[in-house]
Amino acid sequence: MSWIYWIAAVLAVVAATLFIIMRSGPDLAARFDEQLAAARAEAKAQLQPVITEDSIAGLPAPVQRYVRRTGALGKPRPPCVHVKFNAEMFRKPGQAGMTGPADQVDCFAKPKRLFFMTTRMFGLPVAVLHDYEGASASMIVRLASLFTVADLKGEAASRTETVTILNDLCLFAPSWLTDDRLQWQAVDEKHASVTFTNGPHKVSATLYLNDEGDIVNFTSDDRGALQSDGTLRMAHWSTPVLEHGEFSGLRLPARGEAVWNYPEGDFIYGRFTTAGVQ
Repeated sequence: MSWIYWIAAVLAVVAATLFIIMRSGPDLAARFDEQLAAARAEAKAQLQPVITEDSIAGLPAPVQRYVRRTGALGKPRPPCVHVKFNAEMFRKPGQAGMTGPADQVDCFAKPKRLFFMTTRMFGLPVAVLHDYEGASASMIVRLASLFTVADLKGEAASRTETVTILNDLCLFAPSWLTDDRLQWQAVDEKHASVTFTNGPHKVSATLYLNDEGDIVNFTSDDRGALQSDGTLRMAHWSTPVLEHGEFSGLRLPARGEAVWNYPEGDFIYGRFTTAGVQ
């Protein structure tokens, strides 16, 4: 019966090897904490100007009203903004959402964006980490801390994430709308278009404001939607803001959505409620 023991030994070695291979993937929570600590340390050394009426004089009139409305005047630009969300994400239309906490960190002097979310899929824990550094981006999805189910990087992903950091800037860091990398064009009293250039990436968006001066939507045609085969599908993207609130002394989005406006119909793939802003 010695062959049984040989088979058992081989299976044990194979199982152990597979476990080591699966465990060799990134610990996304640890990577997020490490990147967050590094971003905060770098931000401490940055001195940012106080935003005044003179600072916003060159912006289109509706954007000036928006900056005033948020309460950003008289305050220095924050080097980084850390937003905590309660999020619900959807993989496909009609499917149940995946809920969980999410952290979004943006630093703007040297562009850096982190988005980290934990949730559950098929009853197993899932971690998602977006990491934008300089002008390059990556997105990793890990299932049960073992399997990498998505690992996206490259020029298209980086361009897509450049749109995202522009969205974060407009919605959660209004004092940065004075940055020289932004080129503004007036549309009318409730709309303005903006182009953001960062390294090789040049992306554009349109801001929609209400009568009070709040941003109620942000749209762009320069972002790609991740498909089930790992490719990106270019589509019209919008992030309607459904509610505003006060966070860290500023009037900012309290509740919003992320929507792919496909020709065949809108797909709300994300819903976000702001839990705090630092």
